[in-house]
Amino acid sequence: MILRQILRLSSLFHCAVSVHLRRNIGLSAIVFNKTKELDPVQKLFLDKIREYNTKSKQAGGPVDAGPDFQKDMNESLARLQRAYGEGDLTKFPEFKFEEPKFEETPK
Repeated sequence: MILRQILRLSSLFHCAVSVHLRRNIGLSAIVFNKTKELDPVQKLFLDKIREYNTKSKQAGGPVDAGPDFQKDMNESLARLQRAYGEGDLTKFPEFKFEEPKFEETPK
């Protein structure tokens, strides 16, 4: 009986330790990847993303978008406003939920 309890506790301990080790190994792999030097393709990819991010912040919108893009965007917004009504379609909608009014009925 004691042997059974010891084996059961050891299996529970083994499961807990293995989960803990897997999590730590996964986190340490992420930290290790951030500290080591990236390969050239990953570095080029990240550099291009950072470059696009700075350009889009400076431009205040899409980068290198010509007049065709703006024309298509305006047509799409007009079509959506006709379909769904008024409002600014470039912003996320604000939702207002009111609390329901409950009335107590006499028993």
